[in-house]
Amino acid sequence: MAGQAGTRITHAMVLAAGLGQRLRPVTEETPKALATVAGKPLIDHIFDRLAEVGIAQVVVNTHHLADVIAAYLATRPAPPIRISHEPELLGIGGGIARALPWLGAGPFYVANADMLWLDGPVPALRRLAQSWRDDAMDAVLLLMPSAKTVGIDTPGTFCLDAQGRISYPEEGKAAPFHYCGVSVLHPRLFVDLPDPPFPILPLWERAMARGRLWGVVHDGLAFHVGTPAGLAEAREQISPQHMRWLTI
Repeated sequence: MAGQAGTRITHAMVLAAGLGQRLRPVTEETPKALATVAGKPLIDHIFDRLAEVGIAQVVVNTHHLADVIAAYLATRPAPPIRISHEPELLGIGGGIARALPWLGAGPFYVANADMLWLDGPVPALRRLAQSWRDDAMDAVLLLMPSAKTVGIDTPGTFCLDAQGRISYPEEGKAAPFHYCGVSVLHPRLFVDLPDPPFPILPLWERAMARGRLWGVVHDGLAFHVGTPAGLAEAREQISPQHMRWLTI
């Protein structure tokens, strides 16, 4: 693969606008992003890790219980946070597209507010930034072997070739990887867009068709906290005593 690897990433977006319907009854009064694991809200785990890599600004999209999230974010000293409120849900793709003016001209992190993970030897955010090759990539996704992802009981979605390009499996074959809910995207991914709301997957598929969708395999554990069962399992496995290993 041509081109120098690695980049300095200064902006990030945290996706917190979802209704959290599968996490009810927790989300009837508490936004999913503020559900707690290991003694603090999910979104704080993300912000702490973003602060560790020196992010200059984080954009957070809101919709469900937006005032509750905004009030909580006002208590965070760092990193600097900008709220992108969506009176009508725009979908993940539409929400990111709306926030592009605040995300800089280069690659930026995107993190789902309902994912936690335990890092391996090198923090996942650093591994994603180190993998970036601007001449070859429009997006790089953090992937997890399907058998190791906690809280997801569906088959894997993606395959990965020897160079690190993402593809779908051949018909009738299993896909070995799930998306971990964290990625690095470039603004050039967001061209020729439909009217919102729209998802992110068609944009990834367009990059995939061009050979510009890449993956990094996570070397720790991942927890999807999108259902009461997933939340309970994360709480059971991750205690405050484990926080020195917890990255997101």
